Amino acid sequence: MPFPVSPHAPFPCMLPAVWDLFETHVFPAASTDELFNPYRDRRDDLDVPEAPTHRRDNLRRYLSCFDVPPRLFLLLEAPGPWGCRFSGVPVTSEAQLTDPDFPIGGTATSQKDVPITEYSASIFWRVLQPHFPHFFVWNSLPLHPHDADDPLSIRTPRRSEVRDWHDLLRGVLDALDPDRTVGVGRKGERALDEVGADPTYVRHPSQGGANKFEAGMKSIVAEMDLGT
Repeated sequence: MPFPVSPHAPFPCMLPAVWDLFETHVFPAASTDELFNPYRDRRDDLDVPEAPTHRRDNLRRYLSCFDVPPRLFLLLEAPGPWGCRFSGVPVTSEAQLTDPDFPIGGTATSQKDVPITEYSASIFWRVLQPHFPHFFVWNSLPLHPHDADDPLSIRTPRRSEVRDWHDLLRGVLDALDPDRTVGVGRKGERALDEVGADPTYVRHPSQGGANKFEAGMKSIVAEMDLGT
């Protein structure tokens, strides 16, 4: 069930060009049997009322953290069912957004009694939170890819599905003009390479990759003198 996009939120957006791209390309995109747009749609059995509005607001709170465009751009694959699918913020869980010690505030949108946590999000932010907001993270496919008969599954996006969003990725990169791009996982690396962004590859933290992810990101942060 789609909800209208609210043009206003009770907080500013410090990256207006990026927000405009999201409003134009991401928020209106229709869900399909295998792709769910968390910024537009909700399910009666999974989401609270007005969940898409809350997720757009969460995303806007994320963008409001940036006083200047960040120097480092990280690209992951797609929203997972326990992270961005409900939070609206890439590689971030409901539990993190509702934690007062987390740098981004937000609202939980699932019907769970306790805010959802995500393993990859926990590792990602443990490693990189000291350097926020000197980096920006996004997904090569901003919709949640799932099996047709299981809305809380996660499937590997088809290359054609990722390529459908190359224009958005180019637009975000043009708006941010980062010093360096990193593909977190091979899918993120491939998408950045296909838009000519000359990415560095870092192992995704899931499926046993936590140590390699941490080592790779610590090396990049040190090389860039990214700061805390």
